[in-house]
Amino acid sequence: MKNGVKKQFFRLEYSWSWWSIPSLLLAWMLIATQFPSYILPQVWDVAIEGVDWVSSGEIWPNVWASLLEEIGGFGGAIVVAVGCGFLAGFYKPFREYMVPLNGLFMAIPPIAWAPLMLIIFGIGYTTIVVVIFISAVNPMILTIMEGVLQIQGQEVRAARALGARRWQLFLYVYLPASLPFVTAALRIGFSQAWRALVAAEMIGASQGLGWMVSTGGEIGNSRQVLLGIVLIGLFSYLFERLIFRQIEKRYEVWRLT
Repeated sequence: MKNGVKKQFFRLEYSWSWWSIPSLLLAWMLIATQFPSYILPQVWDVAIEGVDWVSSGEIWPNVWASLLEEIGGFGGAIVVAVGCGFLAGFYKPFREYMVPLNGLFMAIPPIAWAPLMLIIFGIGYTTIVVVIFISAVNPMILTIMEGVLQIQGQEVRAARALGARRWQLFLYVYLPASLPFVTAALRIGFSQAWRALVAAEMIGASQGLGWMVSTGGEIGNSRQVLLGIVLIGLFSYLFERLIFRQIEKRYEVWRLT
């Protein structure tokens, strides 16, 4: 028993995931030696750039702008996707209506909507939020709908046999069993929304992480470009690890078999 515990601890302690970020940084440093610093700066040069942005206070308005835009667009997408996803899963006529529209919108790159939104709303918060919403809502609807359609376990049949009403079936059977699918939809939607946020900010924003990357490229400041890229990846990683993965682990045991 003790040997088994030690082996399990060893596997957790020395997981290969610990090498991911260090190997990436090492590759970055090695590749950067082949280029001038003004083209591909070293890791410490970007770190110095980050310290300058933090000490001057210029970083926080851009971070908060991106987070607020993400909250607005992704939050709206969650509300619509949960409602439409469950309705499409339960009611065949609504599903037949939604599937073609969902497929059409998913085939269009979200960033293609940015110029139209710029014409309608101008540069600013609303344009970014609408682009984020469009990018996230459709894959989330599809994931939730497919999840609801897959729930056909013994608990469903037993509840129907006992005369459970439709609202009871939804509240006590379908809703708990669908939580893993909802969580998967949130992860997929967030990844799409975060990419759309960055791309839209590079086109139609006056601040934000995507704007940092865009303006850094325009003035030839590769350190600012890489700083923005690092922050984009860092926030995405933190959301994934600290929020979505934890939620997924929490509700994985609710899946019906």
